[in-house]
Amino acid sequence: VQLQASGGGLVQAGGSLRLSCTGSGFSLDDYAIGWFRQAPGKEREGVSCISSSGGTTYYADSVKGRFTISRDDAKSTMYLYMNSLKPEDAAVYYCARRDVPFPSRESTNFRSWGRGTLVTVSS
Repeated sequence: VQLQASGGGLVQAGGSLRLSCTGSGFSLDDYAIGWFRQAPGKEREGVSCISSSGGTTYYADSVKGRFTISRDDAKSTMYLYMNSLKPEDAAVYYCARRDVPFPSRESTNFRSWGRGTLVTVSS
């Protein structure tokens, strides 16, 4: 099982980025997948999660209305569309997979993790 996040970079406040997470070695459509982030000196926090069917999504309060999670199982890829970025959104973003179809807000419920991608937001 491998997950690879990409799409991070430097963006000005108010700008947008699209993160991608590609899975290999398993069938993505069987599992819930999610995004987490960790800023320097802070604990990892859940950003968003989507069920295997795509019918249920969770968002952290801090990103609701600005971020959108989606999945394209045919491409074994999950996306996080981030709009109206703020300096406080700057962090390393990680994608992760549960072993079940149901989403969760808790990082401890995710078994497989990819390497992160860095998002920097300039003010």
